[in-house]
Amino acid sequence: MNDIDYMSTDKTLDIFDIRYAVSRNTNEYRKLSMQCKDFVVGVLDLCRDTEEVEAILNGDVDLVPLTDHHRPCLTRVKLAIKYEVKKFVAHPNCQQQLLTIWYENLSGLRQQSMGVKCLTVLGVTIGLPFLAIAYWIMPCSKLGQILRSPFMKFVAHAVSFTIFLGLLVINASDRFEGVKNLPNETITDHPRQIFRVKTTQFSWTEMLIMNWVLGMIWSECKEIWAEGPREYVMHLWNVLDFGMLSIFVASFTARLMAFLKASEAQLYVDNYVKNPDISNVTLPAEVAYFTYARIKWLPSDPQIISEGLYAVAVVLSFSRIAYILPANESFGPLQISLGRTVKDIFKFMVIFIMVFVAFMIGMFNLYSYYLGAKYNPAFTTVEESFKTLFWSIFGLSEVISVVLKYDHKFIENIGYVLYGVYNVTMVVVLLNMLIAMINNSYQEIEEDADVEWKFARAKLWLSYYDEGRTLPAPFNLMPSPKSFYYLILRTKSCLIWLCKAKAKRCDSEVEMGMLNSQIKPDRYRSNTRTTDGSGIRKPIKNPTRYQKIMKRLIKRYVLKAQVDKENDEVNEGELKEIKQDISSLRYELLEEKSQATGELAELIQQLSDKLGRNTKKP
Repeated sequence: MNDIDYMSTDKTLDIFDIRYAVSRNTNEYRKLSMQCKDFVVGVLDLCRDTEEVEAILNGDVDLVPLTDHHRPCLTRVKLAIKYEVKKFVAHPNCQQQLLTIWYENLSGLRQQSMGVKCLTVLGVTIGLPFLAIAYWIMPCSKLGQILRSPFMKFVAHAVSFTIFLGLLVINASDRFEGVKNLPNETITDHPRQIFRVKTTQFSWTEMLIMNWVLGMIWSECKEIWAEGPREYVMHLWNVLDFGMLSIFVASFTARLMAFLKASEAQLYVDNYVKNPDISNVTLPAEVAYFTYARIKWLPSDPQIISEGLYAVAVVLSFSRIAYILPANESFGPLQISLGRTVKDIFKFMVIFIMVFVAFMIGMFNLYSYYLGAKYNPAFTTVEESFKTLFWSIFGLSEVISVVLKYDHKFIENIGYVLYGVYNVTMVVVLLNMLIAMINNSYQEIEEDADVEWKFARAKLWLSYYDEGRTLPAPFNLMPSPKSFYYLILRTKSCLIWLCKAKAKRCDSEVEMGMLNSQIKPDRYRSNTRTTDGSGIRKPIKNPTRYQKIMKRLIKRYVLKAQVDKENDEVNEGELKEIKQDISSLRYELLEEKSQATGELAELIQQLSDKLGRNTKKP
């Protein structure tokens, strides 16, 4: 037993040692990460011209060539955004380079006032269809180059989405003053028309909304193809877009199913019912259902499901406006604060759900036996327990929810206690803790608002730097001649690659025997080569332009670090000298004070002696 105890003790100590080592290494890695971030910011701060800034932001352009339209690849910026090196992205040198690319082919617009930019946006809004047709016909013209600039792409997509939101508003405008028929009424165009055929028909605004949704779906598919599913899911805005479009598709699909079922019922009436008024005819149950008013529809009716999903999709569509807010200096920090608040709410929901479920089940177990014996049905079912506790957070539940009609004071007192503890825990403690978390997040963003906003703006800009997706929805649904041209080139490259792979496979099969016969000598030669040059790296004889720039920047950074270190040492030495001078001056003053005191005592003694002699002479 003692051996087992010792073994278990040793194992627990090993576990604690491992945990301590992991935590210690985690802190060291964090410090190392901060040092790396400070290093890249320091190197970027020492750049003196555009060439050095481009070398830092783009990396070695010889290894990573420029894009098709000679636009910088910004490899380092993308990497900094991925790992959230915010000070690097928000650095003035980086922001200046990004701003230059943002107004590509529009250098004159960059210096204009806000009024001129607003007029440009208004012009794009009015002429967006004509601009799309012009780009479809002449993508490589001067106008096509202007439309391919990141700023114009952003404006075109923002205008397209604004028009989409306007269509959502117009689609509901006919019901602003009230509906034409009540839920218990049916209105048809003629006596032989099925009521549901009239209600399930798609209006012209809904057809346009469907075209916009299809265009956005096609744009998202191209983005998934370009970035990959994993990178696509990592961005929360892409998840929001995917959810919004999925709900729209589900809503329109359910609406289409309801329309097809109603059309089948109308077809039955047209073929088999001869009476000019179907209200006087007894129809089969599956046909008569589509003549009923709304109050008689089933809860699982496809049209009801479609309307509910459509409402959720509209809310998500308007929340998508927050994606373009970082482009503005005033609304950007507010949007960042809102996003951080949402994260805090999700963290808070873990504790909230745990406490809420505990009290909900407890109150249900207490009052589930008193169904019909209470003044209201609160806590008698799980649904009523959920409703009562949820709305009590906002002060919309009453204390009478725990009162019984019978004289069961013990149960009633326990209900009072649990309900009171719940309100104190949720309203006084947890909600105030959530408010404190939100306030803390807001203060953190406000302290570094400029860096946070520039980092968020850079992420927004970078999403429009990539080639492709120039035309917004729904104009991207119509394939352009450039798309056919690229498709032909890609097909040709794929065929060439397949032919080369097949030829290479045949050559490898032919040379396999020769390679097998020379395995041993080749191995020996390769081993001798590796042993001759083991651990020795030859200096670079002909450094590239990128290597020269980086060497110059690193030298500059090292010299600056040495000068700063020397200045720090000089400052410490000066402080020590000042301290020594002050202490020596203090001692000197004390000595002078003591000497002056002695001299004064002697003078006083002499004066007293003289006075004594003068008094004795008479």
